[in-house]
Amino acid sequence: MTVREPRLTPVAITDLRPTQITVGMREVKAKRKHWREMAEKKKDKDADFLGKHLIPVILGPKLRYYVIDHHHLALALHEEGVEEVAVTIIANLSTLEPDSFWFMMDNHNWMHPFDDAGRRRHYKDIPRSVTGLVDDPFRSLAGELRRAGGYAKDTTPFSEFIWADFLRRRVKRKLVERDFDRALEKALQLAKSTDANYLPGWCGPSPED
Repeated sequence: MTVREPRLTPVAITDLRPTQITVGMREVKAKRKHWREMAEKKKDKDADFLGKHLIPVILGPKLRYYVIDHHHLALALHEEGVEEVAVTIIANLSTLEPDSFWFMMDNHNWMHPFDDAGRRRHYKDIPRSVTGLVDDPFRSLAGELRRAGGYAKDTTPFSEFIWADFLRRRVKRKLVERDFDRALEKALQLAKSTDANYLPGWCGPSPED
């Protein structure tokens, strides 16, 4: 049952349960920087910003809140000292047993249990807190690639992770970690190739008539 119920009572960030294993820590740092810059401009930043950035969650077993988007934002705010955020409940699956709950999460594309090597893991390997999220440098590369115009924003669930997996197979991890700018240049070239034409948001050259 989809309810989309905004919660007026804030939820502690440390009580939020992730539905993925990794994030791009480079993106987390960027969001932290944006938060600090905004803090210098507005004294009422908390209410203004957080009111516009509700964290979508699924209410799961034991009435726990499972985040299905904005993992990067939640972690960034936590690292900036923010203790609570407002959430919006997308669905209430609190009556399900854990196995049934994760089955439903998987079938609704509300989870992404892949590690930083792109390998699918058991749901039990998903961290129990956003503080346990692992860095995937290719997720950072995919996010920066989109901002650089490599592909368009798309509604496909976990589209950035799909691009991250594409890049993971074609760009060396050492290059991403040691020379991000060069890795981005290579990613931009790859994004315009026909090899990427099956990916969400692909905006490569159109075939000639």
